[in-house]
Amino acid sequence: MKPKQASHLQDILARIDGRGYKAYKDIQGHYDLNRFTLHIDHVQSDPFAPPSRMRIELNQQIAGFPEKFFNTKPRRIALEDFLARAFAIAAHKLSQSSGTGKSGLILIDRPGQEILERTSMRVDKDTVEARFTVGLPARGRKILARQAEKIFFALLPKIVENSLIYTNLNAQKLARHIQIAEDQEVLRAGLKEKNLVAFIGNGSILPRESGISDRPLPREKAVPFISPKELEVCFNLPNQGQVKGMGIPAGVTLIVGGGYHGKSTLLKAIERGVYNHIPDDGRELVVTVPDAMKIRAEDGRSVIKTDISPFISNLPGGQSTESFSTSNASGSTSQAANIVEALEAGSSLLLLDEDTSATNFMIRDGRMQMLVAKEFEPITPFVDRVRELLTRFSVSTILVLGGSGDYFDVADQVIMMQNYEALDVTKKAKEIADRYKNFRRQEQKKPLKEITQRILLKDSFKLGPRDKIKAKGLTTIIVGRQSIKLDFIEQLIHPSQTNAIAEIIRYMDRHYIDDKKTLSQVIDQVLNDISRQGLDVISSFHGQHPGNLALPRKQEILAAINRYRNLKVEQTKTPSSS
Repeated sequence: MKPKQASHLQDILARIDGRGYKAYKDIQGHYDLNRFTLHIDHVQSDPFAPPSRMRIELNQQIAGFPEKFFNTKPRRIALEDFLARAFAIAAHKLSQSSGTGKSGLILIDRPGQEILERTSMRVDKDTVEARFTVGLPARGRKILARQAEKIFFALLPKIVENSLIYTNLNAQKLARHIQIAEDQEVLRAGLKEKNLVAFIGNGSILPRESGISDRPLPREKAVPFISPKELEVCFNLPNQGQVKGMGIPAGVTLIVGGGYHGKSTLLKAIERGVYNHIPDDGRELVVTVPDAMKIRAEDGRSVIKTDISPFISNLPGGQSTESFSTSNASGSTSQAANIVEALEAGSSLLLLDEDTSATNFMIRDGRMQMLVAKEFEPITPFVDRVRELLTRFSVSTILVLGGSGDYFDVADQVIMMQNYEALDVTKKAKEIADRYKNFRRQEQKKPLKEITQRILLKDSFKLGPRDKIKAKGLTTIIVGRQSIKLDFIEQLIHPSQTNAIAEIIRYMDRHYIDDKKTLSQVIDQVLNDISRQGLDVISSFHGQHPGNLALPRKQEILAAINRYRNLKVEQTKTPSSS
């Protein structure tokens, strides 16, 4: 549809000035504003409703971004990320609240410290498109057309000039943003070749500014990470050249040390290493295999028809754990379910911290074994399965420990954090294990079997066109009258990922749930559609291009669905892997 002239929008605004807010609906449409096209896709019905959705479409002949900045997927995502940040900064400087509700505010989905594939910005060889929201100005519920005209004809053109025109941007800063992201992609892809599951570059700043800020601790206050010589490896990157740091090999790795010496800080950086980070974040050279999953105890979560028998069996009363369901899992059963579900999602690396684990799930020492006979203990502790996960399924583990030396016997490498310095103490830990023989007995009775996949049933969601499913912040998805709580999915990092998971649930319910495919297969098909057609494909806005979606991983999607209390699944008769 050919866009209308700018004068047409001005005429409408003059006509509706001072009228009731619903008259704003008349401005919906497409307008040629000289340097760019403005698409007003959806107009809010009330000044307190979610702001109006709009897009700016700019021809590349005007935007002028060199094709080398978006000729690969990693580069394109990094460029779009940079432009979204630039748009957000420009909008924040120029727009301000003026009137009722969010009147006057121009907002775009602003990224955090990580670079994620998003819908807020789109770049190709022909166009640059920014997707954002505007709080249409009102006093009470009366339209303030002059303020709206200022937004469309003064503020938006300035924002475009300041954020979407290549010659007006810091070209060196933009190139570095793209190069840093590209290097992280290459580094992560190179882990497998060196038989590594994670890499922490020398000089990395791992501590964060505070418990509520993900920004780096200032360098003058932080201790830069330096690899122990025994674990130091080298990579050659396309932009930064040679980099060195600590490579964590596949296997069982312990991170030990006293309290407040940096153990959990290191693990936190590793768990975030599944994502690329922006320049100067401090973690640009911290990368982890992309399917790594943080595991923890999660009292009270729902578990549905999950085979947790490798870890828990012989419950009192004869309750089966091969198809275990509960609406209120304990610490140990929830942690067992979280591990099995991570394996169901195809994770090759488990990340655990004893501070957030169930003690009885992690270890049962020799004295307790002597007091409480195994026949009365249903839990097979993780220490007795961790090596089997490695040898049978090639699943590695990185585990933060401060209180149990029993894991020395099963570890491949032991890293000690001491005054924020990493030390390789593997040899010493093994010598201690040999000198002070452990009299605890290994408690596994049966070998690990293949992970039982579960078929997702159509009765789980049954979402009609008007049925409500939406995200509420980072940690909640509303499905009808049910809430899916995601507070303990620790690698879910941005509310836009939660928005996307909500849309993915609706999309897979509409297209792929057929009582035949496993949960893993359904998610794979959705992610394949996203890979081929872009993240817009899952949107329920039917071409109105929402700008508030960011790509989640398969692990987080599956984790969210598993916490839906009305989930209906059936186990496959023949175990299969995803």
